[in-house]
Amino acid sequence: MKKGILVAVGLTALSLISCKKAEGGNKSIIKTDSSVVTDNNGKIDSASASSTIVDVNGKRYEKTDFVYKATDGALVKVVFKNDPKESTVAITSNKKTFTLPKTETKDGETIYKKDDMTARVKGDSLHLEQGNNVIELKRTKI
Repeated sequence: MKKGILVAVGLTALSLISCKKAEGGNKSIIKTDSSVVTDNNGKIDSASASSTIVDVNGKRYEKTDFVYKATDGALVKVVFKNDPKESTVAITSNKKTFTLPKTETKDGETIYKKDDMTARVKGDSLHLEQGNNVIELKRTKI
């Protein structure tokens, strides 16, 4: 019985020593992963966010995730994606995601539009319109 326990402990120790996980990952894909975002003035943004910069074949893509809160208290995940071809915003709520391409920027306000849905982003607020429905969202800390 003691020999069986000794053999089991020895095999477990041997398997833990021989199985090392590579912690480096694929370094050619993800260049930066940070939990702070800076605004246009270079100051750290007050809301918590997750920003990822990906470099694939010399092209740079940036995705920034935020959590917004509606006036009724519902939480909404908003992902801003900027790449050389287009900039989009993906709004996820109730297991549904709406992706809108950027159409214009003026007076510090960025407008994303697709079909009858329009998202206007200015500062920490997101104004979402679809038909006659208007939803006000404010960026929040998690």
